[in-house]
Amino acid sequence: MKSWLTGTVAHKTRWNDTHYSLAIEAQGPAFTAGQFIRVGMDLEGERIGRPYSLVNPPHAPLFEIFFNIVPEGPLSSRLAALEAGDSVLLTEAANGLLTLAEVPQHSRDLWMLATGTGVGPFLSMLQTDEPWQRFENVVLGYGVRYYADLAYRELIEHLQQEHAGRFHFVPYITRESAGDGFACRIPETITDGRLEQRIGVTLDPSRSHVMLCGHSGMIGDAVNSLETRGMRRHRRREPGHISTEKYH
Repeated sequence: MKSWLTGTVAHKTRWNDTHYSLAIEAQGPAFTAGQFIRVGMDLEGERIGRPYSLVNPPHAPLFEIFFNIVPEGPLSSRLAALEAGDSVLLTEAANGLLTLAEVPQHSRDLWMLATGTGVGPFLSMLQTDEPWQRFENVVLGYGVRYYADLAYRELIEHLQQEHAGRFHFVPYITRESAGDGFACRIPETITDGRLEQRIGVTLDPSRSHVMLCGHSGMIGDAVNSLETRGMRRHRRREPGHISTEKYH
């Protein structure tokens, strides 16, 4: 049986009609950047909880989740309706292996490729010191349908300024003009080499580690493309080059 903590919504951000962030004040849980917790509510006599990655770094005072409304889901629309001062439930333990501790020590270039709310755990990691102490290049590829769907733009711009020359941000906008980004899906630019050409860094199995989070179709296609480049999924017993997360 999971143990739950009661938190209080400190503030809510509405990014668009379907995507929201909640910042929650709570005593715990302790976590590592990149991990997820379960967030829940008691609805019609039943406790409903779902896994959500934390966007905030571990040293931040508030816990923050980034989520989209699932049309047929029982919880997400209720979470989106919460306001500051409302109560919400959190599990007292965090889980997940999509963390920098799992990245082999020889890796020198870190590639973080996300779609939608999958950018959350990467933003958590990027707000800690570890990626900037360990890696020579850090790439964040972030795919959405429309430019307005790019959440956390101010945070990303701050990271670009703070780590100029080492942090490479590449937006992917699939349903309208992409401006300075790509107007296509992430895997296409791995297959044809455009992502590497864009930032001037090579996907090299001897020094690169790729983290993937987001839509399962993107992850599957990206893994297939990376495997043709000599990369393989990372496992503790068999270190590799590609990390994903299993939410449970």
